[in-house]
Amino acid sequence: MPAYQRFSEVDVDDLIRNAELRTELEPYFDEAISRIALRQRSLKQENEFLASMLDWETAPIEPIYSWFVPEMRLPSPNSLSDEKVETILYEVIEKLYEQKILLNFTDHLSDRELYAMICRDILPLREKHLKQRKNFIHWDCTQGDTEIWLRYYAADEEREQWAENYEEVLPEKELALHPRDLPQHPF
Repeated sequence: MPAYQRFSEVDVDDLIRNAELRTELEPYFDEAISRIALRQRSLKQENEFLASMLDWETAPIEPIYSWFVPEMRLPSPNSLSDEKVETILYEVIEKLYEQKILLNFTDHLSDRELYAMICRDILPLREKHLKQRKNFIHWDCTQGDTEIWLRYYAADEEREQWAENYEEVLPEKELALHPRDLPQHPF
C-alpha cells in the first residue's frame, strides 16, 4: 500500500488539528510541559489534551460571579427572610453546579450561613474561567477547619488515623444539624 493511502480523511484532520494546537501552544511551552509523554496517547486523546492545555493557558481569570449571564449578584443575606434565603440558596447551588462548582461539607452550616459563604467567599473568588471545564471545582465549606471536619464529616477510620498521627484529643463526633442533598460529582 502506498504511504499516501495509509491515512484516512479523519486521520489527516486530526494531524492538522494537532499541528494547529501545537503552534498555538508554542508560546506556553516550558520544561514542565515537555515532560508530558503525549505520544503514548492516541492522536485524538493527544488533541483533546492539547486543547485542554490551550484552554487553561488562555483562560481569563475572572470572579466566579461573572461566569453567569447575567452576572450572579445576590442580595445581602441580612436583607432576606429565612424562607427567601432557602429559596435563593438552592437556585444558586444548582447554578454553581452547572458551572461545575460543587459545595462539599455544608451540613454544619445553616442555610443563611451557607448563603453568606457563597456571597462572601465563592462568588467573588477569581478563578480561571475555562471554556471546556471538564473537572469540578470542589469548595470545602469547612474552610480547612480540621475540627469541623473531624466533628461532622470524618469517618471513624479517618478520626482514628488523625488521633494516632497527631496525638490530639478529637472533638466529639456529632450529626450535622442541616443535612442537605446537594448535587454531587457524576462518577
